[in-house]
Amino acid sequence: MSNLLQTFEKKQIEKLTGKKRIPTFRTGDTLKVTIRITEGDKSRLQAFEGMCIARKNNSVNSNFTVRKLSHGEGVERVFPLFGPMIEKIEVVRKGDVRRAKLYYLRDRTGKKARIADRDRGDEADQYAMIEEDPAQELSSNENESSVETQQETTNEEKEVEAVQDKQKEKTSKELNVEEKKEEAPAEEAENKTDEKS
Repeated sequence: MSNLLQTFEKKQIEKLTGKKRIPTFRTGDTLKVTIRITEGDKSRLQAFEGMCIARKNNSVNSNFTVRKLSHGEGVERVFPLFGPMIEKIEVVRKGDVRRAKLYYLRDRTGKKARIADRDRGDEADQYAMIEEDPAQELSSNENESSVETQQETTNEEKEVEAVQDKQKEKTSKELNVEEKKEEAPAEEAENKTDEKS
């Protein structure tokens, strides 16, 4: 049961991350999250830049919390990692922290709330854009459809051949019957001539 659920969630994650890349980030990193906001029939992009203070990894239900100071007031937002409203996530700075949750930053302001930078080098994306998989899915779908069409054509060809064979048998039987009919009057005529003579 759990394996089935895990495979389903994995497929859903692949489906959701197929069109966008999600970089590797941790708590303490400064992120710039671009969100698509729809108002009526119009949509626009809005950036929310702040520090990642918490992250929850729970497969499809993964989320992360970003905190920023706006006009001296702390603003926190929880984003679903695989949410469709998130257009892109960028890592602006990488922080050096030893905690998983940085809730203590809520009580701190100014220089006390700073976190040291740490260069972790170039890290591979957690979920990169999948350009090959949709093509493979398309090709696999095309292969399946081509196999199905080939099977259908072979079945149709077999049916056509069977019908042609039946027609040939009928025509050969009809020819044999006609030949016998033609031979029968000729034999009768010969018999009559033999009797007369």
